[in-house]
Amino acid sequence: MSQGKTYVVTGGAGFIGSNIAEALRRRGDRVRILDNFSTGRRENVETLGDVELIEGDLRDPQAVRRAVTGADGVFHQAALRSVPRSVDDPLSSNDVNVTGTLVLLMACRAANVRRVVYASSSSVYGDDPALPKVETQAAHPISPYAVSKLAAEHYCQTFARLYGLETVSLRYFNVFGPRQNPESKYSAVIPRFLELALQGRALEVHGDGEQSRDFTYIDNVVQGNLRAMETPGVSGEVFNVACGTRHSLIAIAEAIGDFLGRPLVREHVPSRPGDVRHTLADITKAEQLLGYRPTVGFADGMRRTCEYFVARFGAASEPGRRAAARP
Repeated sequence: MSQGKTYVVTGGAGFIGSNIAEALRRRGDRVRILDNFSTGRRENVETLGDVELIEGDLRDPQAVRRAVTGADGVFHQAALRSVPRSVDDPLSSNDVNVTGTLVLLMACRAANVRRVVYASSSSVYGDDPALPKVETQAAHPISPYAVSKLAAEHYCQTFARLYGLETVSLRYFNVFGPRQNPESKYSAVIPRFLELALQGRALEVHGDGEQSRDFTYIDNVVQGNLRAMETPGVSGEVFNVACGTRHSLIAIAEAIGDFLGRPLVREHVPSRPGDVRHTLADITKAEQLLGYRPTVGFADGMRRTCEYFVARFGAASEPGRRAAARP
């Protein structure tokens, strides 16, 4: 077994969590995953090799205590993600994202964990038209999901000030890449577009498709997490993790069509409640305090993602029920 440190990744069977766990294992750290597999995939854990798996719910104090005991740090990725999901079921989003985070913070404090890096969201900024989004901007969440992520941020900062538990919150901007699940009706836009394109189906676009996002390839998010765990003197801080560029849903569709070598049919449907029009991050703070630098740009990230989905789903993908693409 490696002589590295021991880190817990909550939600480690999910898209982002499994990529963080893989990076930790690659550099020689011990990894313990806490996941209840409500949205995570067992195959994501199986590819990681020698990791400890605790199958349990974030809201279960006993399971969480077991997971964090003896850990040097926790990468808190577990959540009920998706704005549309929270609009459909706000109570569950609050229960997992807020209460679950509080259960985790209490367990980490009791176990003397050094630092918790928390996965927050750009959705906390709301629909303020001012761009780019800066961490000092007032938060104006417009969905239950965004409210839950902001509330958990405040809990992290409060535990840092009140109890001395080091916390760092990272506001992710539309993460994409390999292992992202295309199969849920709440799936993000890039995997859903890819799945539909590989099935020869029309891409369902909400609104005019000109809404834009600061799409951020997974390797950049992993880097941000590792730096947030290791950098001294940043406890209680909040950072944007993104690329500082934005692309429309139409641009996503065109990039996938270019990769596949054929134009893709788009079907436009009404916009959805809770969606923001544009996101774009100012990443100056993360650059200056964490040394964060995006290493994979949009074009390269799209190519890598398309290659992964074609290799995994291209030949055998079967049409499922129709589902909308979620930015």
